[in-house]
Amino acid sequence: MDARRYDAFWLWAGVRPQPVLDHARRIYLLQGAVVGGDVPRLIAQRPAVPRIGHAEVWMVLRVETLAWDPQIHAQLLAALERWRRAGNRVAGVQIDFDARTRHLARYAAFLRALRGQIPARYKLGITGLLDWSANGDPEGLQQLAGVVDEVVLQIYQGRHVIPGYGAYLAKLDRLRIPFRIGLLQGGEWTPPPGLAANPHFEGYVVFLLNS
Repeated sequence: MDARRYDAFWLWAGVRPQPVLDHARRIYLLQGAVVGGDVPRLIAQRPAVPRIGHAEVWMVLRVETLAWDPQIHAQLLAALERWRRAGNRVAGVQIDFDARTRHLARYAAFLRALRGQIPARYKLGITGLLDWSANGDPEGLQQLAGVVDEVVLQIYQGRHVIPGYGAYLAKLDRLRIPFRIGLLQGGEWTPPPGLAANPHFEGYVVFLLNS
């Protein structure tokens, strides 16, 4: 998988910017992580406000717990405003949370509440597990469809492509949400038959790695 052939990228903490970003149309930037504990916290992982003029920007939060308090919501809204005032075309917020397939309805309830906290100018997106398309409860998937603007299904875990990902993607017709496929830079990728014709398919996002 050659990242130069794509135009949407994740840039994670600790990953150096690459020339492919100069021609990106959208960039998903990790802003911070919501961690659990006695008092859940939003920990910023980006030292400075980005200034990106050539691409739309999504603010990404890596989420370990759904037990958010008002302070976390306030921090998120303040960060969005800082990014917007810096001249970035902030498209929305992406939640990166590994929701188990059998808990999709609970996750949808959290996202519905979060949607109500975010100004209408911003979209709400999520990352998704491959198992959702194959084994997700139809009712839970439908609840997500009424809340999020897009889901990016990741064909990798950690720094490795998931073996047999094609078997999961063969059941994408069960997913009634605008979706993208998350690829790993340098990883294996063979599009499944019919992907380009799927009315909900909107493209790819490449997770960049340090060389």
